[in-house]
Amino acid sequence: MSVSRYLEFTHRIISNQLHMRICLFLLAVLIQQYLFAQDNISSLIDIKKIDPSTVIWFNKPATKWEEALPVGNGRLGAMVFGKTGQERIQLNEDTYWSGGPYSSVVKGAYKALPEVQKDVFEGKFMKAHNLFGREMMGYPVEQQKYQCLGNLILFFKGEEKAAGYKRWLDLSTATTSTVYTVNGVTYKREVIASSPDRAIAIRITADKPGSISFTANLRGVRNQEMSNYTTDYFRMNSDDNDCLVLTGKSGDYMGIKGMLRYEARVKAVADGGTVTVTDNINLTVTNANAVTLYFVAATNFVNYKNVSADQHKRVMDALAGVQSKTYEVIKTAAIEDYQKLFNRVSFHLSNTESSYLPTDERMKAVTSSPDPSLAGLCYQFGRYAMISCSRPGTEPANLQGIWNQDANPMWDAKYTTNINTQMNYWQVETANLPECEQPLDKMMHEIMDEGSKVAKEHYNARGWVLHQNTDLWRVAAPMDGPTWGTFTVGGAWLTNALWEHYAFTADTAYLRSMYPVIKGAVQFFMDFLVMHPNGKWLITNPSTSPENFPQRPGNGEYYDEVTGITLPGTTICAGSSIDMQILDDLFGYYAKTCAILKTDTAFAAKVLQARAKLVPPQIGKSGMLQEWADDWGQLEDKHRHMSPLYGLYPGNVISPTKTPGLIDACKKLLEERGDESSGWSRAWKLCLWARLFDGDRCNKIFKGYVKDQCFPQFFAKGGSVMQVDATFGSAAGIGEMVLQSNEDAIDILPAIPAEWSDGEVTGLCARGGFEINIKWKGGRVEKAGVLSKAGNKCRIKLHNGQKFAVTFNGKSVTTTNAVDGSASFDTVKGGFYVLTAQ
Repeated sequence: MSVSRYLEFTHRIISNQLHMRICLFLLAVLIQQYLFAQDNISSLIDIKKIDPSTVIWFNKPATKWEEALPVGNGRLGAMVFGKTGQERIQLNEDTYWSGGPYSSVVKGAYKALPEVQKDVFEGKFMKAHNLFGREMMGYPVEQQKYQCLGNLILFFKGEEKAAGYKRWLDLSTATTSTVYTVNGVTYKREVIASSPDRAIAIRITADKPGSISFTANLRGVRNQEMSNYTTDYFRMNSDDNDCLVLTGKSGDYMGIKGMLRYEARVKAVADGGTVTVTDNINLTVTNANAVTLYFVAATNFVNYKNVSADQHKRVMDALAGVQSKTYEVIKTAAIEDYQKLFNRVSFHLSNTESSYLPTDERMKAVTSSPDPSLAGLCYQFGRYAMISCSRPGTEPANLQGIWNQDANPMWDAKYTTNINTQMNYWQVETANLPECEQPLDKMMHEIMDEGSKVAKEHYNARGWVLHQNTDLWRVAAPMDGPTWGTFTVGGAWLTNALWEHYAFTADTAYLRSMYPVIKGAVQFFMDFLVMHPNGKWLITNPSTSPENFPQRPGNGEYYDEVTGITLPGTTICAGSSIDMQILDDLFGYYAKTCAILKTDTAFAAKVLQARAKLVPPQIGKSGMLQEWADDWGQLEDKHRHMSPLYGLYPGNVISPTKTPGLIDACKKLLEERGDESSGWSRAWKLCLWARLFDGDRCNKIFKGYVKDQCFPQFFAKGGSVMQVDATFGSAAGIGEMVLQSNEDAIDILPAIPAEWSDGEVTGLCARGGFEINIKWKGGRVEKAGVLSKAGNKCRIKLHNGQKFAVTFNGKSVTTTNAVDGSASFDTVKGGFYVLTAQ
């Protein structure tokens, strides 16, 4: 019976007092069931009608943190386990780190630089390593740690054994849900992270009134390895009879005093039943029809040098906002806000029987059963995770995004800038999420503060420099030891992403705002580069090719006094290939920037002269692209870093079009390193093979990545631990398989595998200010659409050689054909052009 029929029935008998209670009860049951059924993903799973490209689902709870489902609003993050008897929701706030504002600059460190450089050029690498370690490392040698804020634990007595269990993450609405039945009652828990309302909401419902009872704890996390009650303590309290409160401070670490204060609150809003707090820490809900728990949290962080905010006021303001609204209003606003970003792109490949399996089973079956839409799901999860952890006004995505359960996370969950932070943002432009790069842009401005001090005191240079790591406090000096710390181009690599944003958007105002960052990076290297003893090359010295130990005379196992560990050798060198390729891009982009902005033309000319003297890409005696200026092998077999191929991807130094003579050497290096390794390494290889137009090899790498280096919800593994870099990097690679624009033309379907014979994507972005839609069948484009955002000339190439006609508003558009099979046509800003394959 419908709700309207029940209302009519109620009206007719309302005067009969004997039936009133029965009538109201039946009405409550009906409304409860009606509302409960509105989210029908559970039933769509049963009948195989979900979209396999946007729904991640499982038929069992998470047994460990790495299997939980993430939500985030850019600042607050949660990992939802979906357990029945005892649920855990692990919580993060993006500014909660150890320590406080500090500097790691060592004044006068530059005095040792000439001797280090002399030793390197004379082949005294170990002597140079030790001198750099003693005199030029930052202090402290390590940096601060991203922290776990707490855990919300929910105890559901008697619900340990459940039937009909499902949990899912709907990427189309950024909602994660858990559904199960106990004793004839079907329960549902729904979790959303709202950016507009600065909160995470947990909605608990049941299909029968009065069925919801549980107890909640909001627990802090203590660093068991290094804490005591005078450092990173926390306190668990309550406020009134419906709110739990957690307060605490950051831990002291590496001699840096913990200066952050935080407050978190969970408030219960119940429909029916009772809510009480006992023992100041246990919030109990009894016999409710529905309950919403609102989690809000904040720290006193203002910026990397200011911790004067009032965390209590921030939390109370956020709580006041959610208390003034219903859950449905908050949910609707959160979804609308999220979909403004997510709905820009759709990505659909063919579905098969495997596509409707639970996601963990899909992953296991991927190498044996074709399931093209799994790549679409991986792609969209990468976009979902980016939207969830990097929004304007938040911190950039670190090694774990914003999701971390540890007080001592692996690699401190910092910003590792010899590949990982860069990879985090590879997808944002092509995936139509340029706003998500804003936190990275802001960090680049902030890095200049410490980076300029490091440039002056460690290198006697102008401009600014960032090595292989930074943290919330934006330190920039060499850290971790000379094996890693001699990587001077981390900041330059990140700076190249600023140019890429301009290349995609043609936003001159943005380019002007970032000009000081770009110029500062160039100034440093114009001062730091030295002439190679051969008198021909300008070269970085000291240098390193990230984490790879060259096989050269005298380089062997030794005990390093800085790290206190035994190392395979030293990585120190002069002019690694990645250095030269990054600077080739940086100097070229800078000259283009000066021309566009009509500024610093004389300096730009000097920069181009220096660029012409950089060590060019070289092919070694093995036939592989060289990793160093000298033709050395490597001590470690199948090394995970693909540093000498930066210029192929993400850089623009090497390509089949510009440098065809280098392509076989690139392929040989890729073959030598193999397709396997850690998650981020596989993601990089996926991108590299896409640039080499080998779709089937890309598909093989993708399947291996999903099977071996992916957790069930598509968070990537860095070996065995969670890192988000490959989550984003694999999405970037999948995008490159479908669309590339790094050359002069937009290349459509440049690297699709045979299994992706049919598909349709919309909203992908290309350099020049274009948004592209593509529909293909049998590996051939049927139709494409081009939205011109900047009014530039558009040059398109269908990679399999297809010809096409162009129309605008139904009228034919004149195209100019080129010898490479591409065709170009003029566009107007805001115009949408239809390409029909012939």
